[in-house]
Amino acid sequence: MSGIRHCRVKLPPVALTTPGRRLVSKYPVSFEPNAQHVHEVNCYISGGPSAENFSDLSREKREQAKSAIKSAVREEKELKFNRLAVKDNIAVQGLPTTCASRILRGHEIPFTATVVKQWETYNAAIVRGKTNMDEFGMGSHSTASAYGPVSNVHPLEGRSPGGSSGGSAAAVRIRDSKDALGTDTGGSIRIPAAYTCTYGFKPSYGMLSRWGVVPYANSLDTVGIIARQLERITKMIQNLYHKHDPNDPTSLPNSVRERGIGLQSHPKNGRLDGFTFGVPIEYNIEELDSRIRTGWTQALEKIQELGGRVVPISLPSTKHALSAYYIIAPAEAASNLSKYDGIRYGKRDDGTASDAVDGVLYANTRGAGFGAEVKRRILLGSYTLSSEAMNNHFIQAQKVRQLVRRDFDRVFVLSNPLKDEEVFDLSDMDGSVVLENKLGPSQVDFVVCPTAPTPPPSLEDVAKQTPLDAYMNDVFTVPASLAGLPALSMPMDIPRVPALGTADMGFGGLQLIGQFWDDARLLAVAGHLAPVISTETFMAQSRFHKHLAGE
Repeated sequence: MSGIRHCRVKLPPVALTTPGRRLVSKYPVSFEPNAQHVHEVNCYISGGPSAENFSDLSREKREQAKSAIKSAVREEKELKFNRLAVKDNIAVQGLPTTCASRILRGHEIPFTATVVKQWETYNAAIVRGKTNMDEFGMGSHSTASAYGPVSNVHPLEGRSPGGSSGGSAAAVRIRDSKDALGTDTGGSIRIPAAYTCTYGFKPSYGMLSRWGVVPYANSLDTVGIIARQLERITKMIQNLYHKHDPNDPTSLPNSVRERGIGLQSHPKNGRLDGFTFGVPIEYNIEELDSRIRTGWTQALEKIQELGGRVVPISLPSTKHALSAYYIIAPAEAASNLSKYDGIRYGKRDDGTASDAVDGVLYANTRGAGFGAEVKRRILLGSYTLSSEAMNNHFIQAQKVRQLVRRDFDRVFVLSNPLKDEEVFDLSDMDGSVVLENKLGPSQVDFVVCPTAPTPPPSLEDVAKQTPLDAYMNDVFTVPASLAGLPALSMPMDIPRVPALGTADMGFGGLQLIGQFWDDARLLAVAGHLAPVISTETFMAQSRFHKHLAGE
């Protein structure tokens, strides 16, 4: 990941570049979906509006599933239920959970994930269907699926919806579902939200239950939410803030949850007075698209107009975060996916007389069942866990992870509730850290940065990318994942390029990162910021809701 080139410039409090023209976004109001639209986007694997795509199930099971979906749709119309799209690595009883992989084709988990049950309880939700994704969550553009790639929605057909939760984001953007559940390992909720002009929230690690979620990397996986309205995310987090799940060993116990409740003041009267926002100088990379950089600058100006203070900060370990992530995540994936051999789990390859190749009983099954990206990460993870590479790669990556977490703890005003308050000696800090005064560097309430370095690329360009190019897409999202911090991607206006015509987009993703367990305050601040950094999007949503209300 050393290919990332950082601009070594000292940033003023706001300007990342010379402010250009004012931003204009004319992203149109989405249309009401129908089965053809959803089919073209390819956002569902099973379920969906047509209730016909259950090819993985037996005939009896297929009829049961179709009947359940149709019944749920009737209930929604009669009782005003909320449609919920669920990523295909989260269990829903009665629907297959394939993780978009051939090896799990037709696989059913005989229970429903805790987080889905909570949505049904607290949000009157019905499951609309299981959404397409990158296989086992391994990808950045939702193209590594056994069921074909997901496309972005009108007017961005043929462009990437982000990954790996691209199907969930597309289902929300096309207005087929009000909310969608996905998983975020290194940005898999936030990047799809940035590419589809929706809100994507990755809560603090351990807040939402992972029981019933097929794991990719246990120490990084977090269930996240995608929605068109930020208040829907805020409402659910308020409901689930205190909900410990004894079935999930990574769910924080109540004693720890109570320890992190001591939140500071929330914004008042639509103002951000008293809040300090940090701009990481390491995030101003050369690969950052000029439109995204301009949108970032414009958002920072809006923060100042609302009374917030904006200061440059330094997160020196950031430049190593991506490399560390792509060692830790594949290592955990190689361990988690070892059980898919066609004997314990997974569909066995019956195409050959014998599955034993050179004494390996399940070689053909895993070779035929896994896609290219999954195989690549299994091989990488297996190598980094080997005796010859463990110390030089995996252990070093874990040390970098702690440095990333320590950098965040140093810049945040709030202390990390999982750790004793730490005193940072100035002599131990990296030389690039900018000191605000003789007492030390600035401390902030939130970190503000882009979600993705570019607008959504075309699927044609994605197909030409090398694996390293695709991994670089996660450069801004991985640090918060390594530290387990809450992070929200929200739409922001960026300049349009008229020469692109209808293929142009007037939006990007702005990421807000908070201290561990500061989720509620982060969402409250985002609620005040959202209308002013993406004015056209906010107005379009308001017009649509007035239309629904008959005003």
